[in-house]
Amino acid sequence: MTEQFDGPNATPVTAGAPDWFRAALGVPYEEHSVEVAGCPIHYLAWGAPGRQGLVFVHGGGAHARWWTHIAARFSSEFRVLAVDLSGHGDSGQRETYTLDQWTEEVMAVAADGGVAGKPVLIGHSMGGFVTIATAALNGDSVAGLIICDSPVTEPDPEVESYRLKQAFGRPRTYSSIDEAVGRFRTVPAQANSLSYVIDYVARNSLRPVEGGYRWKFDDNIFVQFARSMRGIALPYLHQVDCRVALLRSEFGLVTPTIGQSMFEALGRVAPVIELPEAGHHAMLDVPLTLLTALRTLLADWEHSDAHHAVR
Repeated sequence: MTEQFDGPNATPVTAGAPDWFRAALGVPYEEHSVEVAGCPIHYLAWGAPGRQGLVFVHGGGAHARWWTHIAARFSSEFRVLAVDLSGHGDSGQRETYTLDQWTEEVMAVAADGGVAGKPVLIGHSMGGFVTIATAALNGDSVAGLIICDSPVTEPDPEVESYRLKQAFGRPRTYSSIDEAVGRFRTVPAQANSLSYVIDYVARNSLRPVEGGYRWKFDDNIFVQFARSMRGIALPYLHQVDCRVALLRSEFGLVTPTIGQSMFEALGRVAPVIELPEAGHHAMLDVPLTLLTALRTLLADWEHSDAHHAVR
């Protein structure tokens, strides 16, 4: 496979990647870190400081650069931030992880990142759980919330524990970056991810260790949350008072039934929008569809009044 390097940070880009993807990776960005409760929290930033802010939050086992090709496309209008939650990406690790601690990290990044006013939070999967709790606990400081295929429901402890242990089991060391990239898999698996996006994400998911490379995420996260991940945001859902929208992937984890229950819990004012042909990780298989949905929601919120929740 031939690689070419685009952008100011010489990020590898798979040969054959389309122009829009190359352009997104070529948008200038900054890397920053802010300390939260003794742990360095790394984040990426695009666009000029002092603008309305968007804060992108990744899913479990992922990192900020899962969002790069989406987030960078908003840089001409917004101050855009993408966080590495503790235990992920290039942030530090903790002995224990809590949902409330992750919400503090999101708000700390928003405060440190040069955002004007209240940010809109955009969270995928576990990141959606984090942003739900963040909005619930910081209602006066969040302008809106877009939840991307985050199934907030009562968990099935046995099934969820087995699934997470199978997916994020014993850490493995790979002898080379190429070997690791060849073994990269999403959880849950999906068949139609774009190869150039997968290659970029995978190559930014690795850290050097003695004898080779390992994935950056802390395996202890999945030990701690193995029996409760889907339910961690459930107590917070009915407390969210800002504008909310739920993007449901057609072949994702938020079933129509779960989408309806979340709609009810959010006070029957949050639109539930299906992304056609999308797997759970929409940024990997239908990124332009996801981008269009985000742009449409943000444009609508700019020119419309919010409805009040009915509870």
